[in-house]
Amino acid sequence: MAGADARPDTELAVLAAGGDQVAFAELMTRHRPRLYAVCRRITTNDQDAQEALQETMIIAWKRLGEFDGRSAVGTWLYRVATNAAIDEVRRRKRAPEPAETVPEPTPARGADGGVVARMDVDRALAQLPPQYRAVVVLRELCDLSYAEIAEMRDIPIDTVKSQLSRGRRALVELLGDHPAARTA
Repeated sequence: MAGADARPDTELAVLAAGGDQVAFAELMTRHRPRLYAVCRRITTNDQDAQEALQETMIIAWKRLGEFDGRSAVGTWLYRVATNAAIDEVRRRKRAPEPAETVPEPTPARGADGGVVARMDVDRALAQLPPQYRAVVVLRELCDLSYAEIAEMRDIPIDTVKSQLSRGRRALVELLGDHPAARTA
């Protein structure tokens, strides 16, 4: 369909809520990479992230009619993805085990320091409680405001600030003298 990708998210959401599968597919194609990134960071492994992403898409398809337009469609989808990822972690009833989910970096000639740093941050994120991890991911990865996170998580802004502060502090402790700790 020509020009389909030029349509705004809100238009695609309205069409998808009315049963338009092509509009829904376009919306998911547009947001899938970021939704997966949120799920991956919260669940800490690919399999659980894929499960959470699948659940996100199912819930979005069923509940797009409930989208009220008070926030951006992407923000609403982040909320669905965040909740699905946290539910997946709880459903598995296990704490993430970063040593098993993210391989230890091995020093190698020419290794990209950015990749190693990201792996270290992912390993540290995996050790945070899910609610702290979700708030840190939404703020740092998705660049959402405190108000958007509060709305998405259905918690007060002060709780967002508190969880973000505690999550960042824990990351700094977990990363120690690592250069990534200076940006957390």
